[in-house]
Amino acid sequence: MANAVVTRLARPFRDLRTGALRGPLRALRHADFRRFLTGQGISLVGTWMQTIAEGWLVFELTHSAFAVGLTATLATLPILGLTLYGGVVADRVDKRRFIMVLQTVMLLEATALATLTLTHHITVHWIWGLAAIFGFATAFEVPARQAFIVELVPAEDLVSAAAINSTIYNLARVIGPAIAGLLVAAAGPGAAFAVNALSYLAVLIGLSRIQKQYQPKVSTERPSVFTGLRFIGANPMLNALAWQMVLLTVFAGSFVPILAVYAREVLQVGATGFGLLTSAVGVGAAIGAITMGAMSSRFSRPRVAVVASTALGTAVVLLGLVRGLPLALLLLACAGAAMASQGIVTATGLQLAAPSELRGRVMAVYSFVVLGLAPLGAFQAGLVAEHLGAPWSIIISGTIFLIGTVALRRRLWYATEATC
Repeated sequence: MANAVVTRLARPFRDLRTGALRGPLRALRHADFRRFLTGQGISLVGTWMQTIAEGWLVFELTHSAFAVGLTATLATLPILGLTLYGGVVADRVDKRRFIMVLQTVMLLEATALATLTLTHHITVHWIWGLAAIFGFATAFEVPARQAFIVELVPAEDLVSAAAINSTIYNLARVIGPAIAGLLVAAAGPGAAFAVNALSYLAVLIGLSRIQKQYQPKVSTERPSVFTGLRFIGANPMLNALAWQMVLLTVFAGSFVPILAVYAREVLQVGATGFGLLTSAVGVGAAIGAITMGAMSSRFSRPRVAVVASTALGTAVVLLGLVRGLPLALLLLACAGAAMASQGIVTATGLQLAAPSELRGRVMAVYSFVVLGLAPLGAFQAGLVAEHLGAPWSIIISGTIFLIGTVALRRRLWYATEATC
C-alpha cells in the first residue's frame, strides 16, 4: 500500500524528467556530455569570479574607466590574432587532450594572479600581463571546445546541447558574480582569484573521465586560417548572422566591460551591487537559453536573430538613460536574454552547417567574432566612457547596434533555411 502511494506521488516527477530529457534537456542523455558540462560549469563560476574581482581591483588601483576597458582588451586581444589559427589546430589534434593542456595554462595564470594579490605584490601591469597570457590560452581553447561539443552529442541533439551549454554559462554568470561580490567585500580580490584557480581542477577531472576517444579526421586539403571565413561568406544566411554577431560584440555587448564604472559612478553601488548587475545579465541569459532550447524547431533561426537583436539594442539604449538599480537590473536581464538567444542561433547555425573536417575552423570564426573582436568593443566603450561618461558610452553603442540591425533585417528576415 505504502509503495503504491510512493509510486503515485513520484510519477509526476518521473514524467517531468522524461519530458525534459525528450525536450530541451535531451542532450543530457549522453554521459560524456554530462561529464564535460559538470566540470565546465564549475570552472565557469570561477572564471566569472575572477572577471568581476579583476575589474574591481583595476578600478581600485587606477580609478580609471579606460584602464578597466584596457584590461578586458588585453585579456581578449590575443584572440584577435590567433583564434583563426586555433581553429586550424583544433581540426588536426585530439581536442580533449588539447583542451586539458590549455585549461592547465589557465589554472597556472589564476594561481599567479592570486599569489601576487594575496602577498600584496600586485600591480596593474602584472594584471595586464597575466590577462594577456589568459587571452593566449583562450584563443586556442575556445574553438577547440566549441567544435568538441558537436562530438559529444548527435546532430539531432545539438540545439539542446548548445542551449544547455549557454544556460550553464549564464548560470555561472549569475552565481560567479554573486559569490565574487560577497568574497571581494569580505576577503578581497585575491580570494576570488584563488577560488578560480581551484575551479579549473573540476574541468580537468571532467575531461579526464570522458570515455569515448575522438580522433580528428585527416583532411587532404592544405590547412588555411581563411577556410572558415570562405565557408561562411559563401552562405548568405550564415554571413548575415555572423555580421550581426560582429555588431553585438563591438557595440551592443560593450556595456559589460564598463559595468564596474556604471555601477560605481552612475548607480553609486558597491561591489555587491556590481555583482548584482552582472548577475542580472546572467539570469536573463539563462532564461533566454532555456527558452531557445524549449522552442526547438518552431521558429526560423534568422528571424529569431532579428527579434533578439532589436530587443537587445532597445534594452541597451534604455540602460544608458536610467539611474535606478531596480530598472537597471530589469534592462540588463532583458539584454542578457537577447544576447543568449542571438548567440545560440548563430552558433548552432554554424555547427550544423559545417562539415566535421571544417568545424574547428568554422567555429574559430565564431570565437574570433565573439571574443577576438571584444577588445575593440571594450576599448571603444572605455574610451567614450572616459570622455563622455558611462551612460553616453552605452547609449551610443546601443544606437549604432540598432542601426546595424535595421540594415541587416531584410537579409535575415527573408532568409531561406531549415528552422532552428
